[in-house]
Amino acid sequence: MSATLAAAAAPHAAVVADDGFKAPGVADFWQPLVGHGAFAFTRPALVLLLSVGLLGWFFVSVSRKLEVVPSKRQFKAELVYGFVRDTIGRDVIGSKDFRRFLPLLFTLFTVILVNNLAGIIPFVQFPTFSRIAFPIVAALIVYVAYHVVGVRAKGGVGPYMKSIMPPGIPWWIAWFVYILELVTFFITRPLTLALRLFGNMLAGHLLLLVFTVGGEYMLLHGGNIGIRGAGVVSFLFTIVMTLFELIIEFLQAFIFTMLAAIYIAGALAEEH
Repeated sequence: MSATLAAAAAPHAAVVADDGFKAPGVADFWQPLVGHGAFAFTRPALVLLLSVGLLGWFFVSVSRKLEVVPSKRQFKAELVYGFVRDTIGRDVIGSKDFRRFLPLLFTLFTVILVNNLAGIIPFVQFPTFSRIAFPIVAALIVYVAYHVVGVRAKGGVGPYMKSIMPPGIPWWIAWFVYILELVTFFITRPLTLALRLFGNMLAGHLLLLVFTVGGEYMLLHGGNIGIRGAGVVSFLFTIVMTLFELIIEFLQAFIFTMLAAIYIAGALAEEH
């Protein structure tokens, strides 16, 4: 598994015997398949397209053959759907309004989860959301969604902008609080939503990459048994970190979708 990770996830992170160990870096996350520069079709873009196609095929095929006694595939689909519906949708948005937002929440959770898990799937081993463009697009979808919901719920742009202001604020500090709320609603929320997902996926995968490539270098080019032993430890630590990364990948998909539901619930609320 470790050798596959080194080969698949970092084709540019070379181990050079003459020049010493070349540590992998963020440049190894740029993997164009066709083209170059801003117009390149990259490996993470391919992974994303494949994941969307796979998810679409899986859930459509399951929904066409629903049974009273569910098959294994139907059970898995219902388990994921029930988790998003009950734990995120109903509990956060409320039983009155949550159903109309389930398609958005369910799509966000499944797409982010599968693309995060791609970071530890053999022969893929690249988390799509470790490229900043993908978290930005996902955050913009949520950004547009909760603002549109807020405008419609409040009856227009003016009432919505007015509702951003928390009630009961003294007049002499109200202007300052309102500016902070505007920054939070329009800048901080989407920025932190994207950066949180991006940062965790980039850091986790880079950490796995360092231990894998470093372990390979010490095993192949270590000058004594102590260094080669450290290479073995590095590989073992990679396995442990892979299991830890699995938990992080699920949590990041859950947190992103949960925050999306919280923002939508806030936009629907009568008071800020």
